[in-house]
Amino acid sequence: AQELAESGGDLVREGGSLRLSCAASAYTVSNYCMAWFRQAPGKEREGVATITTAGRTSYADSVKGRFTISRDDAKNTLFLQMDSLTPEDTAMYYCAARSAVWACTLRNELYSWGQGTQVTVSS
Repeated sequence: AQELAESGGDLVREGGSLRLSCAASAYTVSNYCMAWFRQAPGKEREGVATITTAGRTSYADSVKGRFTISRDDAKNTLFLQMDSLTPEDTAMYYCAARSAVWACTLRNELYSWGQGTQVTVSS
């Protein structure tokens, strides 16, 4: 079984919304820095949003005000609500976990990854 299993990716029209989910089997989401990253073709993987063990959130400037990261501790699941989507949001989206020993960061450092879910936004 995948340790981090993403779902919810889809093809959506510009201005639409999607909710991504990440079911964690090897991690207790409330005990780790949890994050969403994305990678578009030909581009480096970039941090989208993080949530600390205390529930504090952080966002990339490009998604601030449009995306919301959250978690359900009872279901051990991480979410990413994405609203007002644009074609520039098209990418493979990855759930990630990082030890809480280190500060949460949007930098691609010391994270464990899921296999990703594809989000495509058409204009």
